[in-house]
Amino acid sequence: MGALLLLVVAVSALQVQADPKSQAPAALAPAPGNPVAVIATSMGDITVELFKDRAPVSVANFQQYAAGTFYDGTIFHRVVRGFVIQGGGLTVDMVEKATRAPILNEATNGLRNLRGTLAMARKRAARSATSQFFINVADNIELDHRGLRPDDYGYAVFGRVLSGMDVVDRIASVRTGRGDLDGVPVEPVIIKSVRLQSAR
Repeated sequence: MGALLLLVVAVSALQVQADPKSQAPAALAPAPGNPVAVIATSMGDITVELFKDRAPVSVANFQQYAAGTFYDGTIFHRVVRGFVIQGGGLTVDMVEKATRAPILNEATNGLRNLRGTLAMARKRAARSATSQFFINVADNIELDHRGLRPDDYGYAVFGRVLSGMDVVDRIASVRTGRGDLDGVPVEPVIIKSVRLQSAR
């Protein structure tokens, strides 16, 4: 009877160890030569790989804003549960920061707007992206390049989350509606800094 009880306990322990929900997801590794950045937020850190090999213009743009501390103190001002979290352009007071000129839209690079990818946010004009970016919380293939009209041109993916997707999900779940504006977190989610790491 004692041996049987020990066997049941051992099997239960193995089941707990094998349960993926009981373990933190392992961090992904960047491709050789691709830079890495850490987005430190008020809800935790998000480490991202930047696809310098596939989206060189978007990555260089992001790196320039990050190196100049532009992102420090900005917020995730647009949070849509099950869709995206967007930030990198507005202060806590909802003031839009002055940016450099818009960049080339690299949505034709073949990268998909899948869960965990970073993409350049833009206005309706295809070539209007500046500092703002978003992280896809779900597979958003409707944001991929489909044609040459502005509505079809798509949003350029330029990176992916290596670790901290749990932080992204927590941000995506915050209560919104600050100042009666849809998608604005009631409690600001602050980007404390974006720090670049050397390519490996």
